[in-house]
Order: sequence, then C-alpha cells, then structure tokens
Amino acid sequence: MSEAKQLPKRQEIPAELTWDLTKIFADDAAFEKEFQSLSAELSKVTEIKGTLNQGAIDFLKAIEYVLDVYRKAEVVYVYAHLKNDEDTANATNQALYARASSLIAQVSEAVSWFEPEMLQLSDDAIWNYFEAEPKLEMYRHFVEQIISERAHILPAEQEALLAGASEIFGSASDTFSIMNNADLKFPVVKNEAGEDVQLTHGVYGQLLESTDRKVREQAFRALYSVYHQFRNTFASTLSAHVKNHNYKAKVRGYSSARAAALSGNHIPEDVYETLTLVVNQYLPLLHRYVELRKELLELEDLHMYDLYTPLLAEAPIKYTYEEAQAKALEALKPLGEDYLSVVKKAFSERWIDVVENQGKRSGAYSSGAYDTQPYILLNWHDRLDELYTLVHEMGHSVHSYFTRSTQPYVYGDYSIFLAEIASTTNENILTSYLLQTEKDPKVRAYIINHFLDGFKGTIFRQTQFAEFEHFIHTADAAGDPLTSEYLSNYYGELNAKYYGPIVINDEEIKDEWSRIPHFYYNYYVYQYATGFSAAIALSKRIVEGEPEALEKYLTYLKSGSSDYPIEVMKRAGVDMTQPAYIEDAMEVFALRLDELEELVAELKQ
Repeated sequence: MSEAKQLPKRQEIPAELTWDLTKIFADDAAFEKEFQSLSAELSKVTEIKGTLNQGAIDFLKAIEYVLDVYRKAEVVYVYAHLKNDEDTANATNQALYARASSLIAQVSEAVSWFEPEMLQLSDDAIWNYFEAEPKLEMYRHFVEQIISERAHILPAEQEALLAGASEIFGSASDTFSIMNNADLKFPVVKNEAGEDVQLTHGVYGQLLESTDRKVREQAFRALYSVYHQFRNTFASTLSAHVKNHNYKAKVRGYSSARAAALSGNHIPEDVYETLTLVVNQYLPLLHRYVELRKELLELEDLHMYDLYTPLLAEAPIKYTYEEAQAKALEALKPLGEDYLSVVKKAFSERWIDVVENQGKRSGAYSSGAYDTQPYILLNWHDRLDELYTLVHEMGHSVHSYFTRSTQPYVYGDYSIFLAEIASTTNENILTSYLLQTEKDPKVRAYIINHFLDGFKGTIFRQTQFAEFEHFIHTADAAGDPLTSEYLSNYYGELNAKYYGPIVINDEEIKDEWSRIPHFYYNYYVYQYATGFSAAIALSKRIVEGEPEALEKYLTYLKSGSSDYPIEVMKRAGVDMTQPAYIEDAMEVFALRLDELEELVAELKQ
C-alpha cells in the first residue's frame, strides 16, 4: 500500500505564502508586553466609572476611554486568533488565543457599566452635553445607537455579570471549533489517481468536485461517518450555544433571539422573513437546475454528493495562485484604480495566508482590526473556485481597508449585514469578466455552471441554513430538547424540501448540521443570501458603467458603521426592505440557466 499524502507542517510553508503577523507584533514577546499594558490599563476604570453625570468633558473622556481599551484589545485578540488559526494543534498558539479571549472578557466586564450609566442620564442631558462640547459631535451616531437600545440594557451590576460570563457563553462554540479543526480524524481515502490521501476539510471539497463518482461518494460517506460518530456531542454543543442566545435575549427583554440579533443594526425582522418567503417561492428554479444536473451527468439517480462536481466533465480552466492574482487584477478593473491599488498591497505586503498545512483552520476568511492589516486566510488548491474565494475575501479586506482609512475608530467597522455585499459583488464582477473574455462554449458553460452553483450555495443553501437556524432557536425557546435525532430529522426534511424529489436525500446529509461552523454564529447566515442578492444589482450597474454607480459603491465601502446598514444600502442604490432585489437576483439565475441549457445543446451538436 502506497504511503498516504500528508499536508505540510506549518514550518515547511514558504514565507511568501504566509501572512506577515510581525506587522501586528514583532514576536510573542511584543504581544506579551501589550497584553500586560492593556491589563494595567483596565485598572484605570475606577477613575472613569461614575463620572458620566459630571459634565460634557467627563462624558467625552469616558467615551474615549472605553473605545481606546476596546481598540487595543482588538489588536491583541486578532494577533492571537490568527496565530492560533495557523495551526490549531499548536499548544503555544492555543494558549495565546485562550489568554486573548480571556482578556476580551475582562475588557467587556471592566467597561460593562458604561452603557447602563449612560442610560441613567435623560436624553435631554445627553444632548445638552453635545451642545456644550463640540468634540462630542463625532460620537453622535454612536450615542444614538446606545440610546435606541435603552429598553434592553440592564442595570450595571447585571451587565457586569453577563460580561464576566462571556467566556463561558462562548465555550460551546470554542469546543466545536477545536473538535472540528483539531481533534476530528478523518479516514484515508482514494483520489482520482487511486492514490491514498488524508481526508481533510479542504481535501473533501476538492474530492466532492471530482468527475469520478466513486471518489465523490467515498469522500462523502467517509466524512459523514466521522460526524455521525460524534453527533450527540455536536448536538450538545449546538444546543448549549442556542440556549446562550435565547437566554440573553430573554433577560434583555427581546421577543426572540432573532429580534435580539437583528436589533443591534436596526435590521427589521421582515428582511429575514421576506428572504425565506421569496426563496421558497422560487424553489422550483432550484429543482429545475438539479434536474438539469442529473440529465447532463447522465445519472439514473442524483445524490447529494453529485451536486458539486462540474456539469461539463473536467474543468477547462484552472489557476495557480500566481495566475489567480493576475486574473483578479484584470477582473476587478471596473472598480477603479483606487480599489486595485489596495488589492496590489494585499498581494505584495503578505496580507494573505495561502496554502493548507497541518492543523490550519479550514475554510477562508478576512480578519483584522482597525490598527492591523485586513488579513486573508485561504486553503489554496488550483481550482476556479479558489479564484472566486480569493476575490470574495479580497472584497472583505478592501472594504475593511477603505472603511478604516476613512472613518474614525468609533465607526471603523461595518455590520455583518453589509459585509457579504462587498465580497459577493466581487464574485459577480468576476463572473461578468469571465463571460466577457471567454468565447469557448465549453468554458462559458463551465463558468455559468459555476455561477449557478455559487448562487445555489449562497442564496438557496444559506437561506436553508437560515431556516434551520431559526427553527432550532424557536424549538429551544418552546422547550423542545435539541437532541441529535431531533436535529437530524428536521434537517433531513428541510433538505428534501429545498432540493426536491429529483435528489435522493441521503441518510448522511441529515447530519450536515453537525459540521456547519456558521450555526455557532448568531443569525449570521441569512446575510449571505441578502448580500449576494444585493451584490447582483450593484455589480451589474458597475460593470455596465451606469452613471455614479462606482462612486456610490465606493461611498458604501467607506461608510463603515457611520449609519444604519439599511440606510447605507439605500444610498448605494438598493432598498433591502423590499423583495424586489431578491426577485431580480432570481431572474438572473433563470436567464443564466436558460443560457446554460442553450450552450449544452450547442455542445451536443
């Protein structure tokens, strides 16, 4: 038996393919120095607490102190979490991350008095401070947001208790992450060449796109055999996490965990309901697409492991990482020179951790703080999908760069609701570029198939996740135990509804909930679908050169949290309180599905 291929160790990765965290701290000793300094800074809280009623100057000093400690804490945390994600099995990195997480909890506890104390003041008193001290003006929207939550802020002592328990509230998510990224051991499987390969999260995604059905099925069943083995543990961690959300929503006086999650950004719950309603109305489109997939793959039956392989045999295009960099710069030209200059900085200044290594966190993301680079984590394989991932995460990072370069710290971040719009606008611009430049019918058909698959995964699939997420929160709130059997039965039914009767609802897919990291976020996934829908509208206007479209888009990228997300998007030209933008996205899906069917017919001739 040949030796199984193994991932390289972290120290074996060339430096140019890793991110440069020395721009945050030169080494762990520098991290330790800042850690101790910030810990000492927290002791000054006694000088600030209790002074908000002593006049405008003290009110301003309190705001600046609270923001300053959070700003410093974010840098400490980002360094530790990026180091940990390089190799989640590294004990030193684990310790850094644990200490930074604990420090974040200490910061939250130390300043937990701030909002309750502010809300002890009347609105008149607060706005009189603004009249008396001009330097407060930049914090107007920040203060408005706090005042708007007046009904849900607890007395200072209770806020301190909740803040002090934040590390405990996050323990279920942390346990899942360690299990999923470090402790789970997947079997060795065969690749298309018949070679033994160690199954990992990254390799699984690659094998599921294989044109060899036996390879796909083997990888699918091997992966889920491991999750099924630990399904009761994962049900316990997910249940604990949901109870955390429901408990905090209840004690703060919200009607539900969803209401609590959406309220911070003033997102109406109707946005969530409209998404699920419209997507459910268009499920026949998804059923039509999977039926075409079955036909083109010439399969007697279509399984869940058949939904990711390209419809047109081997991919006619693939890119090395170096080729993908050049292609990304070409594709994103409609976004202008200012935008491209930031992309070039990301490539040349080592913002990106490129390849998969042993213990590295799975997936991809953009992360950073106001005073760090907006770093990108990848797990690169030479596939078209990785090019899309690169421009997707670059969309996040450029969004962060523009926001932090334009806004003061208080508004130097943006809501999750806005985040996915920037990333998926890039994806849609890339699709338009490829369809404009590729004339080969086979290549065009492959690109359209990729778009349809991406649409399926971002709008249909994420809305399915959103339905499941809301179900588990409402079920727990109603007192239903979230056992593995309960979760799997519902997930299986939901999956069958989304993919329709054409797809065999494999027994393994019922356990898919157990491996989705986003279920450990807080009503996050629906924003992938709303964001992608909005991105289709924005990218179309930019690519077609609609007057002021790019200017409005760049203004959105620079807005940060200086206004509520719904208002930011209205100024960018998309009203996300109405269903039209989702319906428009569905029309694009239908048109490209039509085009794919025509191209396939042409290729058969």
